[in-house]
Amino acid sequence: MTAIFKSVMLAVTLAVAGVLTTQPARALVEIDVNKGVIEPLPIAITEFLSGDTLGKEISDIVAADLQRSGLFAPIDRGAFIEKISNPDAAPRFEDWKVINAQALVTGRVTQESDGRVRAEFRLWDTFAGQQLVGEQFFASKANTRRVAHIIADAIYERLTGEKGYFDTRIVFIDESGPKNQRKKRLAIMDQDGANARYLSDGRAIALTPRFSPNRQEITYMSYESGQPQVYLLQIETGQRELVGNFPGMTFAPRFSPDGQKVIMSLLRDDGNSNIYTLDLRSRTTTRLTDSSAIDTSPSYSPDGTQIVFTSDRGGRAQIYVMNADGSNQRRISFGDGSYSTPVWSPRGDLVAFTKQSGGEFQIGVMRTDGSGERILSSGFSQEGPTWAPNGRVIMFFRQPAGSAGPRLFSIDLTGRNEQPIASPNFASDPAWSPLLE
Repeated sequence: MTAIFKSVMLAVTLAVAGVLTTQPARALVEIDVNKGVIEPLPIAITEFLSGDTLGKEISDIVAADLQRSGLFAPIDRGAFIEKISNPDAAPRFEDWKVINAQALVTGRVTQESDGRVRAEFRLWDTFAGQQLVGEQFFASKANTRRVAHIIADAIYERLTGEKGYFDTRIVFIDESGPKNQRKKRLAIMDQDGANARYLSDGRAIALTPRFSPNRQEITYMSYESGQPQVYLLQIETGQRELVGNFPGMTFAPRFSPDGQKVIMSLLRDDGNSNIYTLDLRSRTTTRLTDSSAIDTSPSYSPDGTQIVFTSDRGGRAQIYVMNADGSNQRRISFGDGSYSTPVWSPRGDLVAFTKQSGGEFQIGVMRTDGSGERILSSGFSQEGPTWAPNGRVIMFFRQPAGSAGPRLFSIDLTGRNEQPIASPNFASDPAWSPLLE
């Protein structure tokens, strides 16, 4: 991936009520996942100055990212009073207060002599009358969409105090063709649905891709030989490596936080489905559970010390947690219905899951001790939660009743901001990347 270079712009010193200040204001958006943000923050994002269409393209992507988060309400540019002609100078704050713009983004895009694009922006607190952040980025013209996502992340982080998630990608299964002859190809796209491309040709069914936590690499399952095979794929180079043949695989592998192991569930000759780890360097497997029940869908905690999984050892599928070596196995879910596909939050505080109850499929979260269960979305058929790297948004796939195939959706932890994610065809099994580098 082509590198994007960043530099921090010098803060503009402003005179506010007779006092010179360059100190940043507090975060303007307070996130409460139990209550949600009822009124998104009004923010004005001006069209970035440029000699072509790049300025508008970048500023439009920034506005779209922030709006989709549900935390911000970009103001229509037709309401702007001041026309920004010099983004380096302090704006007329009174003009922005009149239209209730609590934050203002200005910027410029220029072409460097070496062919690179320089995109710079400033974020202003209009009511405090001061600059909050100013940065500039250098990138190839092909990477201007990434630059826009990085700018949106910087704005999100400064106004909320939390990391953004816009400069990320989604790997998923693209589904096309008749339902009884569905072609399932490995695909990847930006988190907003742009730049979709295929990573496999569809000659063999690909399933359940999962991102490495520390590099642009995925693991996935394929049936090229008629049996489940696990592959590692380098996204940028296309280099693929066969990890092994696993004829008894009952749930596709996920990476350990250090990227050195994968964890999966396998059906062995004794007829039991148990959880195993595979060391990617030595190719040795280690059995973690030894149960006569079905133990499946394991996922590591972000610090690698614990594993969450599903087991029906209590009579129906419930969520369990154990130490990374398989010790101290204990049940944490006790609700009605059946639980599946638990995934530990990158923040370490929650576990997302799929729940089947009352004839519906639900996407929910609970604390890691099982308390505080909260359902975010319910539907006819939906499953497969995956976390944004900041642990504030979940993506999943849903197939509404009567529809021909599944689609991707995202929802934040308040459950109040569900968004469809565009894809070329039907889509399932999403996996969210870490922030790009």
